[in-house]
Amino acid sequence: MLRVALLDAIASIWHIGTMKEDNTVRRGLYWFRNDLRLHDNPALLQLAGQCSHLLCVYVMDAHWFQWTRYQGKAMGAVRWQFILESLRDLHQQLQQLGHTLVIRVGRSEEIISELVHEHQIHIIGVNRLPGTYEARQLASLQLTLPNRHWLIEEAFTLFERSQLPFALQDLPASFTPFRKQVEGLSVLRPVHAPKRLPEAISAPSDPVPTRAEPQQSALRLPFRGGETAALSQLRYYLDSGQVRTYKETRNQLDGWDFSSKLSPWLAQGCVSPRRVVADLRAHEAAQGANESTYWLFFELLWREYYQWLHYKVGSHLYHLRGISRRNPLLSFYPEYYMAWREGNTDSAFVNAFMLQLKQTGWMSNRGRQIVASYFVNELGLDWRYGAAWFEEQLVDYDPANNWGNWQYLAGVGTDPRGRRRFDIEKQRLQYDPDGVFIQRYTEKDS
Repeated sequence: MLRVALLDAIASIWHIGTMKEDNTVRRGLYWFRNDLRLHDNPALLQLAGQCSHLLCVYVMDAHWFQWTRYQGKAMGAVRWQFILESLRDLHQQLQQLGHTLVIRVGRSEEIISELVHEHQIHIIGVNRLPGTYEARQLASLQLTLPNRHWLIEEAFTLFERSQLPFALQDLPASFTPFRKQVEGLSVLRPVHAPKRLPEAISAPSDPVPTRAEPQQSALRLPFRGGETAALSQLRYYLDSGQVRTYKETRNQLDGWDFSSKLSPWLAQGCVSPRRVVADLRAHEAAQGANESTYWLFFELLWREYYQWLHYKVGSHLYHLRGISRRNPLLSFYPEYYMAWREGNTDSAFVNAFMLQLKQTGWMSNRGRQIVASYFVNELGLDWRYGAAWFEEQLVDYDPANNWGNWQYLAGVGTDPRGRRRFDIEKQRLQYDPDGVFIQRYTEKDS
């Protein structure tokens, strides 16, 4: 509550101080990216208190649908559908505040710059993201628009940079020392959604690109994009008590309740990690903490570590030698890659996971480790092709987590022990001894 009051006070003081110089008209633009929500959006909340007119914008970047060097595209059908659902939900919430979400298609740098000049924007609000491409976009726009006031917040992470007990360049080289230094820090309280917004600036939206629909599958999990669905799932997972057995169930391979399933909403910013922790702490205060409730927080710390690692290493997260600068001694064989991608390898267990990913856009954390190990160790393939396929297919794709975890498995990331190799048959016997999972995804009529 103190943070909320402070933000409101700062906004009011700044607002009053600037109205005199432009006859009470001060135009703002809020640039939505991976923060598709109204709650716990400090940049939006501040901007709402500092301008008299506001334009809310989301840019669908053209590069999402272009072919990459890794024989795929950056955006697959399942995640695309999830984003569209999230945008519809955000638009509906903005309508209740007298606004529309203006959607444009193209290069973010060009579109935001054009809108700023066209509508004489004074203030631009945005949340910082760790992705290299996203960071370059923001830096480019700041250079292009030096005379505008920028409100930039960090709301994609649990902590702000100023809270970290070390300089970013001194980020620990592996997760455990990071966790020990930060798990006792106070997580910032989520700020409330704006109760009102300044007068809307009218601007047309571009037609949304038409893309192939995700293939229909009765096995797909009921992910639905948007802040409304995100908060509903968070309440369900905590109120149902599923969180209280998370540590025991987290390694299951299929189904809805064995894990929180919050990752797609966290990736698109439909819910903030701070909101998850705040609600988790409230649950613990009412029901008591246990090892499983701690473990959910533990997993959020893993997510946190990779976000700050991405900020630190930048594009090295995507390099073959990784952040360790070690040669992984891997190559690329198209026939092996296609067999893995299409679920047609010599391992029925790996095939089941890959077919699950293709049919549903999702895979358990255990499955992701198993198929990545097979990709690197059994097939000897360049890990970046596997990471890129996950990027295209996963509904919960997050750059830092995805590429960081692939580096970890390939032995070029943060694991001091080097490459991780899973005994695939041992994993099958432990997690699918009766072959139920394999049968579900490999039988012809699935």
